[in-house]
Amino acid sequence: MTAQHQQDPYTSPRAFYGAELRREREARGLSQDQLGERVFCSGTYIGQFESAKRLPQPDVSRLLDEVFGTGGYFQRLCRLARKSKHAEYFADAAELEQRALTIGEFAPMLVPGLLQTEGYARALVEAAQRFEPQEVVEGFVTARLERQRILAAPTAPLLWVVLHESVLRVQVGSSTVMAEQLDSLVAAVKTNRRLLMQVLPFAAGAAAFLNGTAIHMTFEDAPPVIYTESAFTGQLIEKPSLVAQYVRAYDLTKAASLPPEASLQLLESVAKEYARQ
Repeated sequence: MTAQHQQDPYTSPRAFYGAELRREREARGLSQDQLGERVFCSGTYIGQFESAKRLPQPDVSRLLDEVFGTGGYFQRLCRLARKSKHAEYFADAAELEQRALTIGEFAPMLVPGLLQTEGYARALVEAAQRFEPQEVVEGFVTARLERQRILAAPTAPLLWVVLHESVLRVQVGSSTVMAEQLDSLVAAVKTNRRLLMQVLPFAAGAAAFLNGTAIHMTFEDAPPVIYTESAFTGQLIEKPSLVAQYVRAYDLTKAASLPPEASLQLLESVAKEYARQ
């Protein structure tokens, strides 16, 4: 059974959800493992909900209401706890990002959100949210930039990023925006010893990853996960065998990429090209 982790239930909607889950479970004399069996997850997973380490999940909340006979109570709490500055499909990944020990990301077309400049992020969001009010655009930009605080924290994760060369060549915004973005990447690589970056060149041809963003996160107290994303949708993958398959593909992609030093030289060269424009 997962160890109990008591905390003030009124610090956040997520903490309140966890406290209510623990109260209902204990009232029925169920262990975390026993409840997990009834809602088709592990006792460890139940413990993470109770200790507010994981965001509540809609499907699990529906099953909890069925087991407890609580008439949609946990589903309503779930909706409240899952309110986020981020898109709904990214909310879970954004939360896990805060606790990750290591983050490995393959970016096929765009600079990862953790490394985007404000100008680059705004150009992307404005293109994707073409029909939304400006305040919606600014909200997404602000949320994306706020994520980057983890890189300056004492507990910053080890970040290993592989960029396809397309990321460097596809102009997002103006040439000035691109020059600033690539210069920012160069500066980050040179100053952040917990950041490693490689470029998968066009010359590498077919690679294990080509058709979608994939982020691999590891944790001190939880199994690793993979987050994949395409336009307006994303998926958190936790099945161990599938996570292992993604990790092997990511390792093959790193092996096919330019070494860090050569990658840095290419970044600097392309940044100068944009600056001359």
